[in-house]
Amino acid sequence: MKKEVIKVRGGRTLTGEVDISGAKNSAVALIPASLMASEGEVILEGLPEISDVDTLMSLLNDLNIDTDLEDTTLKINAENAQNMPLSNNKVQSLRASYYMMGAMLARFKKCVIGLPGGCPLGPRPIDQHIKGFEALGAKVTNEYGAMYLEAEKLTGAKIFFDVVSVGATINLMVAASQAEGKTILENVAKEPEIVDVASLLNKMGANIKGAGTDTIKIYGVDKLRGTRHNIIPDRIEAGTYMIAGAIKGKNYRVNNIIPTHMESLTSKLQEIGVEIEEGDDYVVLSHPKTYKPVSLKTQVYPGFATDLQQPITPLLFLTDGVSKITETIYPARFRHVDELRRLSANIEKKSGTALIYPSELQGADVYASDLRAGACLLLSGLIANGVTTIHNVEHIDRGYSDIVRKLEELGADIWRETIE
Repeated sequence: MKKEVIKVRGGRTLTGEVDISGAKNSAVALIPASLMASEGEVILEGLPEISDVDTLMSLLNDLNIDTDLEDTTLKINAENAQNMPLSNNKVQSLRASYYMMGAMLARFKKCVIGLPGGCPLGPRPIDQHIKGFEALGAKVTNEYGAMYLEAEKLTGAKIFFDVVSVGATINLMVAASQAEGKTILENVAKEPEIVDVASLLNKMGANIKGAGTDTIKIYGVDKLRGTRHNIIPDRIEAGTYMIAGAIKGKNYRVNNIIPTHMESLTSKLQEIGVEIEEGDDYVVLSHPKTYKPVSLKTQVYPGFATDLQQPITPLLFLTDGVSKITETIYPARFRHVDELRRLSANIEKKSGTALIYPSELQGADVYASDLRAGACLLLSGLIANGVTTIHNVEHIDRGYSDIVRKLEELGADIWRETIE
């Protein structure tokens, strides 16, 4: 059986410019939300070229929705959408398929959808989603591994989230946009991607206020229509390339970013000793002569992003002391540690924390367990002696647009190979 791997030969200095793609975590919510336009065409511009976008387009096609993707622009015409069960392996291939629930419930008042899949990061229940749907008047049951949602009508409600959840915030915001009356969502997530989805919905005719704060108010409308929307830059992709610049960069520029979205990472890189020059929509980085060890803790936005916890780990092997990472969002998000040890990394993990010791990495065969773990291993390859071979690259392709080409143009010695 043949499969593709990514190979990296470490040691190269990175220089030049890289352009950041549209936000994956916005795209996977914007595409499902577009199916709610019963009139006209939704045009999404600046989408990332990733496999998750292809999967969501296929799910829309299963609902008799026309899609047309050209470069990074996707046209979606849902005027003739038909409600069909989505209980197949497409749903199980990505976590964000659960956004189809809120959109289909709002559009059709019922849906059947398989349980979501995605990266194996430990327990990530959808109980807050279900609680919210039921508060809006839906009946939710789980039968034979599929979720059944149905409501005679959706009615506005006051919903307090027991835990801050990006997915539940977006899903309930989407569903409530066509509920009767006013919905108030409290203790919600504040991520930029939530603001991006609210912006699209408002352009479609929704009435949403407060996105980006801890309380969102949604005044239900009868109908949503087509519009044009430009997606925000991907702050996690931007962070990954900023870390690459901190590791091996010299006069290294990251374009198409929103600097305020990157503040938690930027301040941590500066604490480590990285030189950073910030512009309106870019940063320029150069690696320091010596790196200082740090402690960091993942937090909900605007704190340090859990999605950057794994990618920043290779940088910490370069410091002159012991660094500590505490993971508060997904305590099980350390499956990359065993793979780093294959690269001769000195790292310890224990109950939601990792201690990272100065290490000289050696190239080896490693296996990506999830999307951000794959990015971690790829960045590790930039500093390892010899060649690092990364398997399970389909995880990386789910969230990083053309990452091999982008790193190669920056000067990395990196390539894809098909092997037995």
